[in-house]
Amino acid sequence: MSQFVVRGGHKLSGTIVPQGAKNEALQIISAVLLTAEPVTITNIPDILDVNLLIELLQEMGVKVQRPERDTCIFQADDVDVDYLHSPAFHKKSGRLRGSVMLAGPMLARFKKAFVPKPGGDKIGRRRLDTHIIGFEKLGATFTYHPEDGFYHLSGDAMQGTYILLDEPSVTGTANIVMAASLTPGTTTIYNAACEPYLQQLCAMINRMGGKISGIGSNLLSIEGVSSLKGTEHRMLPDMIEIGSFIGLAAMTQSNIRIQGCGIPHLGIIPEKFRQLGIQFDIDGDDIVVPEQDSYEIQTYMDGGVLTIYDHPWPGLTPDLLSIMLVVATQARGSVLIHQKMFESRLFFTDKLIDMGAQIILCDPHRAAVIGLGRSQNLRGITMSSPDIRAGVALLIAALSADGKSVIQNIEQIDRGYQNIDGRLQALGAHIVRE
Repeated sequence: MSQFVVRGGHKLSGTIVPQGAKNEALQIISAVLLTAEPVTITNIPDILDVNLLIELLQEMGVKVQRPERDTCIFQADDVDVDYLHSPAFHKKSGRLRGSVMLAGPMLARFKKAFVPKPGGDKIGRRRLDTHIIGFEKLGATFTYHPEDGFYHLSGDAMQGTYILLDEPSVTGTANIVMAASLTPGTTTIYNAACEPYLQQLCAMINRMGGKISGIGSNLLSIEGVSSLKGTEHRMLPDMIEIGSFIGLAAMTQSNIRIQGCGIPHLGIIPEKFRQLGIQFDIDGDDIVVPEQDSYEIQTYMDGGVLTIYDHPWPGLTPDLLSIMLVVATQARGSVLIHQKMFESRLFFTDKLIDMGAQIILCDPHRAAVIGLGRSQNLRGITMSSPDIRAGVALLIAALSADGKSVIQNIEQIDRGYQNIDGRLQALGAHIVRE
């Protein structure tokens, strides 16, 4: 097990480039199974979750060339479908919730798939219902086999249909879109997720010869085609990293340029950081956060305490709430952080309280933060990273705190952030991996 040793209280400066988007990568890389032709993907983040998915594809027979760490050429022309039912797949895929994204393209092209019970973060229950029900409505059948821990799916009778999702699940929508892309007939998905990463997936499938309309809305129409061809695709910058770096600059009173942010795809994220009082400039496709001594949380027009909550796109992604909570601890003013989607994601606040933050954990979903306004700095402690986003939130807190902090279980951080210690060192951070 590795850990970060951080000595906080140092201002940072310089330029940092966000990695490719993790949440897009898990969808896009799974989609290479839709064709036997080569698919070239660039701006791939070099992180544990993505590399694990690439290893899974290789083990099931997909040819992978990696001329650069951020570039892969995939060719799924000799796929071993039965590998997906092997103990080796069960063991590896159990560590990666993103492995469920293989089910849609496998059903579409090979008419069968195996889905293990989900793994990944310990941030609360993550349902597979949306995926399975969507496949069922397309005509797939499934049974759960407790003896091997797999859902067995068969897609021999799949046909285009109308699907009304009970929740706008991003991964659920993506999986159903991939399954429908090669399914005869027209599939309509209402209450579909419309995140930029899903738009990227749909645009990629269309370049492969697919027929998807309504991209960017919550009403998608997919006309199934008989086959798809190869293509090239470049991933967007990771909006969660971009938000993390904005928060890092504010907490450490640093001047940081975030280069190549894909500004049109960030949605409401910049506005939410402005509500916390953080100033920054948009310079072309870069975000420049200047050094600022203090920042003040906005209130509502009637003087009420601001509430920041997650919501399906174009609302705020839940992955940034942990970052915003940490940033609020050193702001002037108060804010209520409402994490609606995952019931365990705010439990990391106990570490921040130990560091001196003033936080009231109201329940598993809500935390009231009383900003210290820098009247006292956070203090370094030893802590453990419970999940990807909380881990980076704690790292930001440690970089702003007085003294030495130790962050354990950093494998969680490595799952979502590429060479984070090296990139922060380049900005002047005092961080060592042990």
